[in-house]
Amino acid sequence: MMEKKAPKRIATAILNSLKGGVVPRVGLEYIAVGRKSEIDALLHDVSIIEDGGAAFRFIVGRYGSGKSFLLQTMRNYVMEKGFVVIDADLSIERRLSGTKGQGISTYKELMQNMSTRTKPDGGALPLILERWISSIQSEVAASTGLSPDDSGFDEAVRSKIYSTVNELEGMVNGFDFARVILFYWDKHKFGDDQGKAKAVKWFRGEYSTKTEAKNEIGVNFIINDDNWYDFIKLFATFLVNAGYKGLLVMIDELEAIFKIPHRITRQYNYEKILTMYNDTLQGKVKHLGIIMGGTPQCIEDTEKGIFSYGALRSRLAEGRFSTVEHRDLLAPIIRLNTLSYEEMLVLIEKLAILHSDLYDYQMKISESELLAFLKIEYERIGADTHITPREIIRNFVEVLNIMYQSADKNMIDIISDGEFVFAKDETSEESLYDEFADFEV
Repeated sequence: MMEKKAPKRIATAILNSLKGGVVPRVGLEYIAVGRKSEIDALLHDVSIIEDGGAAFRFIVGRYGSGKSFLLQTMRNYVMEKGFVVIDADLSIERRLSGTKGQGISTYKELMQNMSTRTKPDGGALPLILERWISSIQSEVAASTGLSPDDSGFDEAVRSKIYSTVNELEGMVNGFDFARVILFYWDKHKFGDDQGKAKAVKWFRGEYSTKTEAKNEIGVNFIINDDNWYDFIKLFATFLVNAGYKGLLVMIDELEAIFKIPHRITRQYNYEKILTMYNDTLQGKVKHLGIIMGGTPQCIEDTEKGIFSYGALRSRLAEGRFSTVEHRDLLAPIIRLNTLSYEEMLVLIEKLAILHSDLYDYQMKISESELLAFLKIEYERIGADTHITPREIIRNFVEVLNIMYQSADKNMIDIISDGEFVFAKDETSEESLYDEFADFEV
């Protein structure tokens, strides 16, 4: 049972997302079930990042197995902890490397989705810059006794900003990053919103030529396909200086790289992954975490997958002693096992409660009906190897919708019609309870 009722807007977002086969970005705490070991392993990474280290993980699972759900759960958790999160799904247009702007397209998506606890839906960069400047102004006022109206206040703030960004200048492309920070401050000082927008445009990689950037902000340099990852590292350092705990990068749908038809192009993308992996594990970056999600095929295929790139295969291959029962969750790859029958039972009960709260009706689904639904789902042909939580959840939400619209029918009536057919003729509540008597909710 849930301890608190979800607001209707969140319940609507959850159920609509799940019915559409996608993971909701809000309200996951109302339906979270299982994955304790995996979450504990990732939370260990979070503590390392907060302490100034770095981490890199692959989350691997079949389509619909829950990897995107796990990523979103971690996203929401670390934002509450004071981290900044950027996330993107790879596609034909968005890759890690490319000759036609695919790399910078991924960077733009990451920057567009920059999120914090107070701005969880993306677009947080301007807010972060404003908050940082405000905090520096407060520090200067407290340390010098000057007020914003005093003649020396702005210069003192500029000096403080410069000393703060001085650390960035020693990093790759850090000099230009620092110059744009100072440009933003100058425009902020005079209330020039258009000038500030130009600086944000540069940080987001939206200038297409150096000439354009030179004319608008005085910097003869732009973020492009070749250097965008350098700016991810710069942002990790800058964000900590701005008062955040660190930066977490989430990149899903690695299948987009696996599906690239040209071997050389795939290799360039895998080389970018190798660079990121080496940087984090060798301690070359601070306060940065990277999590990538993909299917087993896009990882393990030795012809087109990540394992086709020898340097990555040698680093990521499992040792001799890791098994399904005894997994090494400290390894770079976390493989998701299917949720257990008991966990799925708890999950669909939570969804039933959420649905009844949203539509203001008394939930009358018995435990035996929930078991009957799972029995049908798990006894479909091929379910032992191909069924996923996504399919089960989508079907269950559909059943809840039908029940709500057909008050004269119960769940057994609905799942016994059409395609919802029992594999065996054991539909009585008594027989269901006998078969699943050991399960507890």
